[in-house]
Amino acid sequence: MPLVDPKPEAATPELDELYKFFNKTLGFAPNSVMTMQRKPGLAEAFVNMNKAAMAGPIPSDFKRLLAVISSQAAGCRYCQAHTVLGAKNFGADDERLREIWTYKTSDKFTDREKAALDFALAASSVPNAVDGEIAQELKAHWTDDEIVELLGVIALFGFLNRWNDTMATSLEGPAKDIASEMLGAVWEVGKHGGS
Repeated sequence: MPLVDPKPEAATPELDELYKFFNKTLGFAPNSVMTMQRKPGLAEAFVNMNKAAMAGPIPSDFKRLLAVISSQAAGCRYCQAHTVLGAKNFGADDERLREIWTYKTSDKFTDREKAALDFALAASSVPNAVDGEIAQELKAHWTDDEIVELLGVIALFGFLNRWNDTMATSLEGPAKDIASEMLGAVWEVGKHGGS
């Protein structure tokens, strides 16, 4: 059962433009944002941060795979489902989605991608596990500008993971369906099953 119920989209018409962003990326406005609209400035700031973090030359599907791993480290099932759906919507290959949990040994990911995914896992852990070895491997494959772009995504999902796990945000059907299909038996809806 959610800690706070989301409000319907029509409840805050001044945020209509923000909802369009998610309707484009996910196909619906997520319950997390529908809950944030109780404080419209927070919802607006979050959507603008989301747009900024997801902009840039790193492919959108890979940014969402990065967020899957970040959300795995945090344990947020809601965000895992949303990021898989987002990755799929931005063209991620089904095999890469199915092998995201085993990216370290999968031939579906390059060494460059594996370095970024290791970084996401370490940066999202509590306590933070980014050490010299992870930093060195990351810098061998990514420029400083790209590292800032990667960490922007990881940090964005740090906020979302805390928000959605604390709120026990109810997971929407399309996200639940794709996570069940792509993430298999290691994923469950958990506390995000709704009321």
